[in-house]
Amino acid sequence: MAKCFVCGKMRMAGQNVSHANNVTKREFKPNVQRVRALVDGRPKQVVVCTRCLRSGKVQKAVRGTTLSATI
Repeated sequence: MAKCFVCGKMRMAGQNVSHANNVTKREFKPNVQRVRALVDGRPKQVVVCTRCLRSGKVQKAVRGTTLSATI
């Protein structure tokens, strides 16, 4: 399931409407990305929407650093 770890954004229901005005159900899915982020001071792989990534609500974890090197 596509759900943002930060804001909780999920899929939304809607309808496709054709030129002949035929209506069928559809889903609008959020643009979520798998990101290595700091959660409670530790790096963790989370699924975050691009809006939260762009606005800086997520602090990305840098690869190759140990916990003792940051303290």
